[in-house]
Amino acid sequence: MADWVDERSEIPVDPEFGPCWHLGVLPIQDYGTAITLVASHTVVDGIGTCVALADAAKGVRHDFGYPPPHSRPRRQAWADDGRQAARGLPEVVRAVGAAVKLGIRDLPSTRKGARPAAGPDLAGEIDRPVVVPTVTVYLDMAEWDARAQHLNGTSNALVAGFAANLAQKFGRLRARDNLVTLSYPVNDRTENDFRANAIKGIDFAVDPVPATSDLREMRSAIKQALISGVGKFKEQERVFPLTPLVPKAVVRKLPLGAMNAADLQVGCSNLGDLDPALAYADGTEADYVSLRMVEQNLTTKSPELSGGELNVASGRIGGKVFLTVRAYRPGSENSTNVVREVVTATLADFALTGVMQ
Repeated sequence: MADWVDERSEIPVDPEFGPCWHLGVLPIQDYGTAITLVASHTVVDGIGTCVALADAAKGVRHDFGYPPPHSRPRRQAWADDGRQAARGLPEVVRAVGAAVKLGIRDLPSTRKGARPAAGPDLAGEIDRPVVVPTVTVYLDMAEWDARAQHLNGTSNALVAGFAANLAQKFGRLRARDNLVTLSYPVNDRTENDFRANAIKGIDFAVDPVPATSDLREMRSAIKQALISGVGKFKEQERVFPLTPLVPKAVVRKLPLGAMNAADLQVGCSNLGDLDPALAYADGTEADYVSLRMVEQNLTTKSPELSGGELNVASGRIGGKVFLTVRAYRPGSENSTNVVREVVTATLADFALTGVMQ
């Protein structure tokens, strides 16, 4: 079934012209049904996806305020859109000012000569399509919580500790201090919040060594990051209105692989406790529910993969904790079996067991 999930993840989505999401259903003989939903992150984030699915299962409908298709003449639609764009101009002007301010502030760090870590030389490698190997493991929630408590931590700290230990095994350590940089999305969605992405991203460094024996240092690092990081994010958030105005040609030339490559960031997305209704996508309770990140149209020479990749996502539902691990190392063997081996070793380090798919 894992191959089928990978296959579904590669079916294109298009947030501009549609479809921006698609469903897949696979009957499994003598067992039940597998269901996948692939959606563009441009139109919804992880928590938003969970809320939408739970609402659908409960029959909850929302009025987004959009006019029905073909309800306005084209001329009126252009006029309405023009007025809306005009109302947004002051925000764009403020965003330009914020961008200049942030650029000047961050300029000294560029002059200090911090360069991303050099990746393997792939000049002679054939450019071929890549599906980044992903493994999902399901653990008993009571066992998981007991282990977190034994290590003087919380479920949140245990997810971060697990990700840091994985990063150490995959060699994603900062060269200057052997710490792991966790890229940590924080949910910012409130009730009746229909924003596509209601998250704030913070980054912080942790020591992976003590995580398997004591999570107090991890808890402290997360707490401090939330205090200082979210405030810093509000500054960066002011430049977001400029995003639609950036030409595609400019985006294509951005050195995506070099961004933050020196820190070898590790994605760590903990969705927390999810609405039980999420498990009833087909009207009956699912035995296993999980979410994972997907990137489409990648090749061996995609700039997004030039520095490698490691992402961990987690959530709690139906008496289980799921962990999805997505990992890629340029110039190395990249297979599901390799990721399974590393995940299995990490589970052993934390004295945990689970069902792996």
